[in-house]
Amino acid sequence: MTGKTIQAIDKGLRYLLDKQSRDGSFGPLGYGHDVAVVGLVGLACMANGSTPTRGPFSGAVSRSLNYILDHCQPSGFIGARGADSERPMYGQGFATLFLAECYGTTDDPRVRDELSRAVRLIVNVQNDEGGWRYHPKRQDADLSVTICQIMALRAARNAEIFVPNETFQRCTKYVKSCQNPDGGFMYMLSEPGDSRFARSAAAIVALYSAGVYDGPEVENALRFIVGNEQELYDGVSGAYYFYGHYYAAQAMWHAGGQRWTKWYTTVRDRLIDQQTDEGNWVDSIDKVNAYATAMACLVLMMPRNYLTILQR
Repeated sequence: MTGKTIQAIDKGLRYLLDKQSRDGSFGPLGYGHDVAVVGLVGLACMANGSTPTRGPFSGAVSRSLNYILDHCQPSGFIGARGADSERPMYGQGFATLFLAECYGTTDDPRVRDELSRAVRLIVNVQNDEGGWRYHPKRQDADLSVTICQIMALRAARNAEIFVPNETFQRCTKYVKSCQNPDGGFMYMLSEPGDSRFARSAAAIVALYSAGVYDGPEVENALRFIVGNEQELYDGVSGAYYFYGHYYAAQAMWHAGGQRWTKWYTTVRDRLIDQQTDEGNWVDSIDKVNAYATAMACLVLMMPRNYLTILQR
């Protein structure tokens, strides 16, 4: 991590701290109020070493945590009205992941209770294929929502919250079954399609989260994303730019060695060049750009290795 990298991270996190409302949300009603975005901002601040009670960005972590807790329902579902989310299980996954990372860093007794309920909901709505979809129902599944849930469950297990082994085993089977012959991954089993960079990177992280760190599926997938990185820059998957980098950085971080070094230096320099003078990164997800900024900071901070879910 160069001096410019550290400056970019600090500038990005201070932008988030400045833009966060007292209740933990960002900007007007919309995606800035989605628990997924708020959870990602909290995770970005924790990736820099802050907790709800300590560190230069503890205020942002604390407000993010309170926002998530305030929107936990007795059923275990986590969601905020007015967030305009048509795919609430993304919020469920990222919010649960954030709660799992917070657990043990605060003496708030609500964290364990709400985390346990959120985990039970995720486990209970896993579908027959072994995956998850947009809504908390045991119906169809897609790879993108599935990675959010299994990563959250892995973080919860790391925090010693019970998750059945069968849940991980079924998820592993589902993810592997989505792999195409070229090493990449289709979006859904029910609608077989071609491979794409972003979801293929996410699939590798899903396998890591389920406990599969090597083997032909992982190696073939790593080769695919290395050979198709340009997809992020040629407009084919422009809408998934930060999403793709978020998962690709994790995939390469765990792969390690020269693959990681080459990958990180390239992505690092691109992200630093794309940061605005105000400190944020720009995406179409929300007007405040909290999502893009949090994702970019998480990628840049991968070598700090603070979040338990990212540790090798």
